[in-house]
Amino acid sequence: MITKRLLYIPYYLFKTNWKLFFKYSRFVKAQKGVSFFRLYKEVIYTMFKHNASPLDYFSFNFFDLSEEERATYPCTGFMYEYQLKMNPRKERAVLHDKIKFLELLNDFSGRQWASIAMLKSDKKFATEFLSKAGKKLVLKNSTGGAGKQVEVIEIPSGIPESVIALMEAEHFDLAEHYVIQHDELMRMSPSGVNTVRVVTQYIEGRVIILFAFLRVSVNSSVDNLSVGNYGVNFGAAINIETGVISGPGVYLDITKPDVYYHPVTQTPVIGFKIPYWDECKNVVIKVSALTSGNRSVGWDVAITNEGPVLIEGNHNWNLLSMSPGRKGFKKEFLQYSTMI
Repeated sequence: MITKRLLYIPYYLFKTNWKLFFKYSRFVKAQKGVSFFRLYKEVIYTMFKHNASPLDYFSFNFFDLSEEERATYPCTGFMYEYQLKMNPRKERAVLHDKIKFLELLNDFSGRQWASIAMLKSDKKFATEFLSKAGKKLVLKNSTGGAGKQVEVIEIPSGIPESVIALMEAEHFDLAEHYVIQHDELMRMSPSGVNTVRVVTQYIEGRVIILFAFLRVSVNSSVDNLSVGNYGVNFGAAINIETGVISGPGVYLDITKPDVYYHPVTQTPVIGFKIPYWDECKNVVIKVSALTSGNRSVGWDVAITNEGPVLIEGNHNWNLLSMSPGRKGFKKEFLQYSTMI
């Protein structure tokens, strides 16, 4: 095991955002009154003990947890191996490629979409597609992730050629009609579509919803929590049974305080009820069964006034998805690993 753990070290050193690491280090040093020597010693220990990246130590607040509590969190190395086992590479294409995803699950998407190939091959279709899009259009790279390579644009005069030229220049190959979110979510934050992340486990023919949280935009056109080095948008854990937000909003940037009222709209976070919650759960249960070759998936669902619409599914959902609920699921994952 030690040899295997050593193989991860060069990857961690190469991939770590060291600017963020040192920002977190200074913050914890000041908050806890510990020396850098002790702090870095702890980071190195967790890298070997828990197969954790240097940032995992801070992101999961290991500096406040006992060794027993730390062991409940599946860190970077563990999650890589777990997701590879649960979501084999040969099965991932339907989730990795947004065009293939929409082709398979179009009945759940609740919006019109078109690949750049479709727009270029049929001008009449392209013109009609843009004329029905309203004021905004979402452009994506079909294999992009973590909110990257996504842009919301005002439709430029509805001329297909101008949209196609922009897509080619920015390497976008997918266009989608902009989803108008539910009035209640608009009340929470109107700057972007605030989606629900629901993480499911498909095991022995059944779908288990492990946890869910609302991704809340703050003066941002996208709601992904990684925007701005984790410091722009926040997530708020949802009670799976009731659909009600059960705790304060949490930024993935650990230096930022918890959120009890949206900083722009002042809407209370705790107690906010997700509209159409039962329908939202039903959607992810149905699509989990349809894509059962991928057993561990992070689904993104938007809620409209008419009900939930499926945005995408992630086979490599970020382990920081566990941060808003402040609960690790390593015990559960170890159990599921023995069942396949």
